[in-house]
Amino acid sequence: MMAKRHGAALLVGTCLSGMAMPALAAAQDAAEPTAATAPAQPVREGMIRSLQVTGAERIERETVLAYSTLTPGQTYTAATLDQALRALYETELFADVVITGADTGNIVIAVKENPIINRIVLEGNKRLKDDKIAPEIRLAPRRIYTRSKVRADVDRIIELYKREGRFAAVVEPKIVELDQNRVDLIFEISEGPKSKIRSINIIGNEQFSDGKLIKQMYSRETGGILGFLKSNTSYDPDRLGADQQMLRLFYLTEGYADFRVVSALAELTPDREDFVITYVIEEGPRYKFGVVEADSALRDFNEETMQAFINIESGDWFDAKKVEDTVTALNEAAGLVGYAFADISPAISRNPDDLTMDITFRTNEAQRVYIDRVDINGNTVTRDNVIRREFRLFEGDAFNATLLRRSEDRIRSLGYFNEELEIKQVPVGDDRVALTLDVEERPTGQLTFSAGFSSLERFLLSAQISQNNFMGKGQTLLAGVNWSRYSRSVQFGFTEPFFLGRPILLGADLYRRDFNSFNFVGSDRRSTYSQLSTGGGLRLGFPVTEFLSAGLRYNLVLDDITLDRGTFYTDFDNSGSLDDDECDPVKAGTYLCNELGERLTSSLGYTLAFNNTNGLRATRGIRASLRQDFAGLGGDVKYLRTIGDVTRYFRMPADFVLSVNAQGGYVYPLEDDEIAFRDPIRISDRFFGPSFRGFDIRGIGPRVLRRNYDNDGVLSEDATRTSNALGGKAYYFGRLELEFPTSAALRNFGVRPSAFVDIGSVWDLTAPDVDDFLFFCTPATADGPEFRRVEPGDTLPDGSPITSCGDIAPGYSQTPGYQETFVGNSPNPRLTVGIGANWVSPFGPLRLDLAHALIKQEGDDTRLFSFNVGTQF
Repeated sequence: MMAKRHGAALLVGTCLSGMAMPALAAAQDAAEPTAATAPAQPVREGMIRSLQVTGAERIERETVLAYSTLTPGQTYTAATLDQALRALYETELFADVVITGADTGNIVIAVKENPIINRIVLEGNKRLKDDKIAPEIRLAPRRIYTRSKVRADVDRIIELYKREGRFAAVVEPKIVELDQNRVDLIFEISEGPKSKIRSINIIGNEQFSDGKLIKQMYSRETGGILGFLKSNTSYDPDRLGADQQMLRLFYLTEGYADFRVVSALAELTPDREDFVITYVIEEGPRYKFGVVEADSALRDFNEETMQAFINIESGDWFDAKKVEDTVTALNEAAGLVGYAFADISPAISRNPDDLTMDITFRTNEAQRVYIDRVDINGNTVTRDNVIRREFRLFEGDAFNATLLRRSEDRIRSLGYFNEELEIKQVPVGDDRVALTLDVEERPTGQLTFSAGFSSLERFLLSAQISQNNFMGKGQTLLAGVNWSRYSRSVQFGFTEPFFLGRPILLGADLYRRDFNSFNFVGSDRRSTYSQLSTGGGLRLGFPVTEFLSAGLRYNLVLDDITLDRGTFYTDFDNSGSLDDDECDPVKAGTYLCNELGERLTSSLGYTLAFNNTNGLRATRGIRASLRQDFAGLGGDVKYLRTIGDVTRYFRMPADFVLSVNAQGGYVYPLEDDEIAFRDPIRISDRFFGPSFRGFDIRGIGPRVLRRNYDNDGVLSEDATRTSNALGGKAYYFGRLELEFPTSAALRNFGVRPSAFVDIGSVWDLTAPDVDDFLFFCTPATADGPEFRRVEPGDTLPDGSPITSCGDIAPGYSQTPGYQETFVGNSPNPRLTVGIGANWVSPFGPLRLDLAHALIKQEGDDTRLFSFNVGTQF
C-alpha cells in the first residue's frame, strides 16, 4: 500500500520545506494556471452571447457563474475575462480554470475542482507525537484541499519544531490521488537534530572574560567532556533576550551603569544544525556610590528609621542589586508599621565628572493599611479553619509584612499544599487590603505497600496507611507494619493538633517492636540478642510563643531482651532439660548474659522546640529542641535522659543551601546496679548514635572485640574477630552539609545532591566483665572433673605451663578459648567527609552516600558506600 501511495504521490511545491522559503511562490506559479491561459488571440470588446460551465461536479453551475461575475448580454474585454479568472482562483475551490470562446461571445468556463481531503497522515515524526502536531494543522478530512492552506500548515508545523529547538526540520507535503476526486494528504517530516549553541562570542568586553560573562547567562555552549550533563544548550530565541538582561544585571552589580548590549545576533551554521551567537557590548566607565540619603514623607517612618535599613556606604562600587535589596528592606520595614503599599523609590543622580552615583531613597505619602478580609481558594478537602488558624493576620488588623511572611511559612509547613504558595495582597479602597491565598492541594493520605533494599538492613517490606489531614481537619492517623532483617514493628497513632478548638496538640501511640541486634564475625554479620518492646504513650503539646512550643508525654514500655537458646545457652549439668539451660558466657559473653530479662519502663518527659524555618524543606531559619525523660514513676528502671538538637539553615548565593546540625545526649542513672561490671543503664536504653555516614549501623562507640584461640593457644587473625556494639550513656554529633543547586531538568527529577562533613562520638560505659582464657575444659560425665577455664599464664603444680586440658587430668574435652577486649569507650571524635544525593526516583525515595572516614577509633566499623531505596506496588 505504501509503495502504491508513493507511486501516485504528487509534489505540491518544489521547495515546500522546513524554512518555508520564497521558492514556495515559484512552485505555485509553476503549478497554477494564470490569466495567461486565457485566449491567446487579442480580445476586442464584445458581448457575451452565452455562458457554459464544464468540469464542475460538486459545485453548482450557478455558483461558478456567481463567482465569475459574468452574465449573458454583458459587454466584455480581455480585462473583464482576466478579472473573472482571478476571481475564480481566489475562491480556492478550483485547481485549474480555463475560459474560452472569447472570439465568438459563446463563453465556456472549464474548471477542475480542488479535491476533497480523505485523511491526513503524519510520517517521520518521532520527537513530536501526532497529538502535539495535529492541533497545529487547520486542514481536516472532508475539507477542500488548497495549496495555500497546505503551505500555512507546513509553516505552523515548522514553527512548532523551532519552539522545540529543531531549526533543521523539513516538512514536505504530498498527496495520494483517490477516486471521486479525493486525496490523502501526507506530511513527510524530517525532524533533524536539535539545534544546539555551538559557540557564544562576545565582542567589546575588556574587564571580564568571555567565560565569566557566559556563566551569567542562561544559555550554555554545547560540547566538552561533560557536555551531556549541561542544560540550556539548545537554541531558544526567547532565551536570547533573557541572556542580554542577565548581562545587564551583572554589569550593573559591578558598577558599570552605562553598560549596554549594542547587538545580539544568532546565526545558523551552514549545516543548519547549530547556532553561533554573537554579542556586541559597550561596558562604559565604572561608578562608585556617592552621597546616600533618605527622604520620608511619613511621620512614623522617618529618615532616621530608614537609615537603619540602608546598607550602602559612600565610596563602595555601585551595585544595582544592593539598591534593589535596600528598597525591598525598606518596603518590609514600612510593612511592619502598617504601610502595605508604601511608595519607596531610589532617585539616582549620575555624576560623570567624578564617576559617582548619588542616591536618595524617597518614601512618599501613604496611608496605613488594614486587613479587610482573608480569602482562601482551591481547598476542596482541607477545611477553611485548618488554614485560617495558621494565619497571623486577621480581619481588622494593621498590615504587617513579617506576620504575612510567617503566615506563608506556617501554611507551607503543614505539608498539605504545593510549596509554591503565596498570599497575595489585593487593594480594597485606599486604606484596606484583602489577603488572597490560592492553594493547590496535594495528596495527604497514603495506602502504601513498599519493598526495598538497604545496604544496612538488607531487604525491607512495609505496609502503611496514613492520613496527615484526616477528614480535612488537620488530624494525623497512622497504622503500619514494617519488616526487615533486623527489625519488625507494628504501630498505631493518632494526633489532634487543635484539641477542643485550641492550639493544643493531643496524641496517642501504640506499638510493638522486635529488634534483632547483630555482631560481626569477621566480615559476616550475625544476629545476637533480641529486644522485644511493647508499649504506648500519650502526648500533649502547646505553643509558648510564635516560634517556641512545649510538649509533655508519658510512655509505658515493656522490654524483653533474649538470646537464642540453641546458639547461646548450655546445659551445664547435663540434665537435658531446656528449663535448666543457662546463658553461656563462652558463647554470648558475660556482658550480654547480664542484660537478659524483662524490664518495665514508666517515663514522663517534656520537649521544648523552637522552629522559625520556612517549610518542611527549609532553606532558612532554625530548628532546635531540648528533650528530657524521667524514668522511675514505677517500673524497673530509673534514669534521666537529656537530648539536645539544633539545626540552622542558610540560603547561600546561587541557590546553595547550607545546613549546620549539632546534637548530643546523656543518660544519667538514678540508681546503682547490683551486678559488678554491669552498667546501670541497660543496653536497650543506651545511645548508639544517629545515622553516621561513613560508618555502619551501630558502627561507632563502646564494643567488645573477641578473638579466638586455636587448640595450641595461639590467637587467630584479626579478620576472624567478633565485634559486639554495646552503646553508651553519652553521645554528640555534628553535621555540616551543603546542598547544591541543580538544573531545571534535575529538579524535575527530584534530585538534590550535597556534600557533607560528619563528626561525632558515643561513649561513657562501665567496662564490662571480659574474658581471656586459652581453653575451656569440659568433663566427659557429670561425676568427672569440674569445669575449668585455663587462662594465659596458668601452670601445673610443678610450675610448667598448661598446654592442653590433658595436662590437668584425663577425662576432659577441650574447647578453644578466646580473648575479649573492651574498646571504643572514648569521646574522641570520629570524622567523615562525603557526597550524597536524594532522588525521588520512579522506584521510590532513594538516598545515595559516598563517605570516607578520616578519623576513627579502634573497633569502629566503617562503610564507604550506602544507599536506601524503596518502591511502591
